[in-house]
Amino acid sequence: MTDSHSTKRLPGKISRRALLADGLAVVTLGTAGALLREHLQQRARKARVFIAKAPSYDADLVSPILAGLRSLGLGPRQTRGKRILLKPNFVETRRGTRHICTRPEVVFAAVEAFRKLGAAAVLIGEGSGHCRDTDRVLDEADMAAALVEHQTPFIDLNNDDLVVRPNAGSPRAESVALRPSNHGQDARVTRLATLTLPATVDQVDWIVSMPKMKTHHWVGVTLSMKNLFGLMPSIIYGWPKNVFHWIGLEQSILDINATVRPHLAIVDGIVGMEGDGPIVGTPKPAGVLVLGRDLAAVDATAARIMGIDPLKIGYLKSANGTLGTILADNILQRGETIAAVRTDFELMDFIPAQQGLRLART
Repeated sequence: MTDSHSTKRLPGKISRRALLADGLAVVTLGTAGALLREHLQQRARKARVFIAKAPSYDADLVSPILAGLRSLGLGPRQTRGKRILLKPNFVETRRGTRHICTRPEVVFAAVEAFRKLGAAAVLIGEGSGHCRDTDRVLDEADMAAALVEHQTPFIDLNNDDLVVRPNAGSPRAESVALRPSNHGQDARVTRLATLTLPATVDQVDWIVSMPKMKTHHWVGVTLSMKNLFGLMPSIIYGWPKNVFHWIGLEQSILDINATVRPHLAIVDGIVGMEGDGPIVGTPKPAGVLVLGRDLAAVDATAARIMGIDPLKIGYLKSANGTLGTILADNILQRGETIAAVRTDFELMDFIPAQQGLRLART
């Protein structure tokens, strides 16, 4: 017979002490689970930016682009069947140079990467800012033969059919010290009621900005957001996009990006440009590709790689919180770290837009 005062636990019975212990364990696990969920949610809210080392244009560039796309959550399931427009930077072409325009090696590596992931069509389009002769642009950018070799169509965005969209730029954008427009209007937006775009933007699923990593003598840096100037048709806005220079470069960058809403950026930083960019600066090997879906975050990351503080670039600061994020704490860095690839680009003291931009080293 079992003693009724025995402390031995009977099968199916739970002591008060065990019940309390189990309860505490459940609470602890629940708290840990909540903290883990919050941590994962915070990570999910962060903008992912991928940095890949790319030592030269002769290296395999398809693999790092594929790795970057997959890191951003863009695999075959997301890409299959998509029509994709790649928008490189051919601002002013000079045969054989590697620091002015996006190199064809990077552009066609992206073409191959998207085809491998199942894209239905990959197009290349640009509206060169300076030259009106498309054949000359393609020839001097070393693109003409490569387009044939890779069987890739090219769209001259300066002479495409046109569509008109309402200007989605917001006058409620963060008020920051943008450089004033030439006629003294609101320093945050252009106030253009509409923007005229090439019809191709309505015929594709994704627009991919593919800039060169460069300093700029008017706005400090030119990267994926500024690169969208080349989407805007010069038959409407002039050469070299004079309307936007007149109404304010930084304001125009914000309005164009708010209206177009590009889907992805791939920055050619293998050889960039420092000094008096975007045309007459000097070559700066940086040996990187930078990819991301949040163009503001991509440009902020690229600026930090260049040793430039994105918080001191007016249009990037204004884009923060409206078009994306530029804050380091809100960017989930993938691939290489900024510290591992940072190489300070030369800034010119005589260029006002480049004064005081240097990012402090920590």
